[in-house]
Amino acid sequence: MKRLVILGGGYGGLRIIERVLSPDLPNNVFVTLVDRMPFHGLKTEYYALAAGTEPEKAVRVPFPSDPRLTIKFGEVTGVNMDERIVTFANGDTLAYDWLVIALGCEDRYHDIPGAEQYTHSIQTMNATRNTYTAINNLGPYGTVTIIGGGLSGVELASELRESRPDLNIRIVDRGPSILSPFPKKLQQYASQWFIEHDVQLVSMASVTRVEPGVVYNHNEPVETDVTVWTAGIQASRIVRALPIEKDNIGRAKLNQYHQIPEYPNVYVVGDCASLPIAPSAQSAELQGEQIAMMLKKDIKGEEYPASLPDIKHKGFLGSLGKKEGFGVMGKVSLVGQMPRVMKSGVLWMYKKHLG
Repeated sequence: MKRLVILGGGYGGLRIIERVLSPDLPNNVFVTLVDRMPFHGLKTEYYALAAGTEPEKAVRVPFPSDPRLTIKFGEVTGVNMDERIVTFANGDTLAYDWLVIALGCEDRYHDIPGAEQYTHSIQTMNATRNTYTAINNLGPYGTVTIIGGGLSGVELASELRESRPDLNIRIVDRGPSILSPFPKKLQQYASQWFIEHDVQLVSMASVTRVEPGVVYNHNEPVETDVTVWTAGIQASRIVRALPIEKDNIGRAKLNQYHQIPEYPNVYVVGDCASLPIAPSAQSAELQGEQIAMMLKKDIKGEEYPASLPDIKHKGFLGSLGKKEGFGVMGKVSLVGQMPRVMKSGVLWMYKKHLG
């Protein structure tokens, strides 16, 4: 009997399961998916759950059903790669022959005092539920401060503006513009959208401290009722604790086959993997395709290819509420209704395919 264990039922982990559970999988290989939730959460849509514009069932997708797949629910606390054992919070252990670490990311607080204690998050389903409760318990004219003007912060702020026109909303970002990694056309379009929809944009910020009801920008107090953190990520604490080489945000450095070099039976996918491309659901899925191919070769004892092709994004899409959006396809920047419709279509196809 051979055991393939996949830690995490996110975008990368599920793509690997889909590809590995093919008709040619040998009968002596048993696949186990480990997750703390009984469903796949559409993490890219958690902003809508937090804003109250989508119910929780809209961001849930059932895990695959296959007689060759076992699903174990639990909180992973560690991985012993020498003994090939995964440990859990309740004391359980799980042995493996091949392991895929797909545990995603956590918020990175940059050692800012009070940031972790006094801000809300949309990194996990449970955290997003709490964020939804905090925001939607606010009365009229309450203030929500979103720290971080990247894709998550922008989508949350725009969705929240449509959901709660009575609230005061601000985005605090350290760069000269929101969406700073993206083309200027998108930055300008999104900034103009927020100006027209009365969302305050605070640029060139430096958050030095967070306290209950107060965010300090350049040490100056700014009052707020709810603060949401979307200002950076780091790898899962499980990966950060592994005795391996990692990058500056704790992601595992891998060989060309997405394996931990000292432990070639351990693969890392998604936000836990140090890749030359930006972390995203699409990156995790594309990487997962290649890992599934390598696992099949491991399982069958076949030779590896001389190299794997570079992982290249097809583009990306973001939303500004339910009617407008932005995106990049190749070298073309898209703004307006069309990218929003495209994003809705991609999401529908993804849910339909997995469901």
